Amino acid sequence: MSDGVMEFVREKMRVLGMISQKLEIPARVGMCLHIEPKTACLAIALHEAGAQVYLCASNPLSTKDHAVSALKSAGVEVFARADESDEEYKNGLNRVLDEKPDVLVDDGGDLGIEAYRRGLKIRGVSEETTTGVRRYMALEAAGELPFPVIDTNGARCKHLFDNRFGTGQSALEGIMRSTNMSIAGRHFVVAGFGDVGRGIAERARGMGAHVIVTEVDPVRALEASMEGFTIMQMERAARVGDVFITATGDVDTISMEHIKLMRDGVILANAGHFDVEVDRRIKECPGEEVKPCVDRYDVDGKKVYLLGKGRLVNLVCADGHPIEIMDMSFSLQALAVKYLLESELENRVYPYPAELDELVARLKLTSMGLAIDELTEAQKEYLQRYEFGT
Repeated sequence: MSDGVMEFVREKMRVLGMISQKLEIPARVGMCLHIEPKTACLAIALHEAGAQVYLCASNPLSTKDHAVSALKSAGVEVFARADESDEEYKNGLNRVLDEKPDVLVDDGGDLGIEAYRRGLKIRGVSEETTTGVRRYMALEAAGELPFPVIDTNGARCKHLFDNRFGTGQSALEGIMRSTNMSIAGRHFVVAGFGDVGRGIAERARGMGAHVIVTEVDPVRALEASMEGFTIMQMERAARVGDVFITATGDVDTISMEHIKLMRDGVILANAGHFDVEVDRRIKECPGEEVKPCVDRYDVDGKKVYLLGKGRLVNLVCADGHPIEIMDMSFSLQALAVKYLLESELENRVYPYPAELDELVARLKLTSMGLAIDELTEAQKEYLQRYEFGT
């Protein structure tokens, strides 16, 4: 990566820049993240704050070699490369843990879960994905969580922006960049209407797609319907969709039975963390790579195109979330590392500290040249009293 690229990215990550100037992290930090320029800025910021940083990939296909080179030049230990095998991926996790980190910054839960399996002593984990938080909460429910976990994904400055605006834009970018197809006029099926699915659906509609939403949660389905999206069961949507994208975090959201109902030439993509949402059995069908990031499979005589091997389409087929969005997410991560090192916490999953969340929001507004109102003393008093009524 040229110095110019890093300079450009760091310039746009203004909140992280403001925060990192005051950070002191005298600790060993293990990180499992998508390794690209924005991640490099976070790792380098922690390194410059005094941390010994050890980094591995959170996805075997999302690592950018130019980012690895920039990190190593800056003094960060990196155990990953582009297009690494599953074995190399798992080895990277263990190489990071071999360094006995004090705190982990995780993306999907693989690093922390491996630390649990190895019985390592960790001061705490900051987890930034819905999938990872779910896994840690399952570990807590089983009474086996061996360290505190900060739910960074739950921070308002994360899920309201990263999940919605970040994934919404970057997932569509991955589809468009890999296929060179138009979104406008397509029947675009979004599986799941959480923050990620909502963001994708909103942006697909904004680009002229006819958006269909599939859901299992009745409240979310109602919400999507009242937002003006068409609600269908996947079995029905499979017969009419042109482009399908999953955002559920669950296995076989699109099953082989669904795929067999689809029309010739459909596009399948995934925006969830792991490559389990599109039935992996499709890869047992006759197939070939027709262009980078696009594999064509023959399913009962019909052509089906799978993007990015079924992994995160926004990172495998594009450059991930916009810089300004990740500025907030990685600022939250940096502050979470400091918080974990300075706090005595029990072994459970904690919501992200509200005061740090608000700090990031205020700094973001400042970086954008925006100012907001403040409550007057009378207004603060009114909100704390019960006597005032009609």
